[in-house]
Amino acid sequence: MKIDIWSDVRCPFCYIGKHNLETALKEFEAREEVKVEWHSFQLDPNLETQPELSTIDYFKKTKNISEDQARQMLAGAKEMGAKAGLNLDLENSILANSFRAHQVIQLAKENDLANEIEEALFKAHFSERKNIDEIETLVKIGKSVGLKASEVRSALEEETFAYAVKQDELEARNIGVRGVPFFVIDSKYGVSGAQPSATFLEVLKKVKNG
Repeated sequence: MKIDIWSDVRCPFCYIGKHNLETALKEFEAREEVKVEWHSFQLDPNLETQPELSTIDYFKKTKNISEDQARQMLAGAKEMGAKAGLNLDLENSILANSFRAHQVIQLAKENDLANEIEEALFKAHFSERKNIDEIETLVKIGKSVGLKASEVRSALEEETFAYAVKQDELEARNIGVRGVPFFVIDSKYGVSGAQPSATFLEVLKKVKNG
């Protein structure tokens, strides 16, 4: 069984969805038969990295909402994260374009380290206040999961995996993906959003039983 996941590492619901799926897989009897493949998807490809701009101010500006509304949005996501066992520091996360991070994910996929790099990037962005658009930061994150620092730096400087990122996004558009996280299970069932682990488990069993 294969699970294809389109995700953006600056999306808290993608992080939550990842953990809810992992919780479901722990309860799934055929979990050893499951292969997960991560795919790149940028929610905002044109986002400008602005470390000096707070997440609250960014939401106020882009969504034309009040500060109270922005804080309520973040509080809701933080609560969902807590239920999934995650400590999300959304208000202090650094506003950063994720294109470079996705290139590192593509490199990690070639080294069978995709799940490890996804987790490390999510944690770096949402819990450790790191800039996931900064090359040296990405080199350190890549090295922490087993990638060679020189390979990460070279891939980013030469944009070796830029085309692979765009191909993933093209494939997403072709199958109708408009938002993430989006999960395709065995090319049969699509699951959109950070669904509860029970929902994932139900779909997994349904696919397994034909």
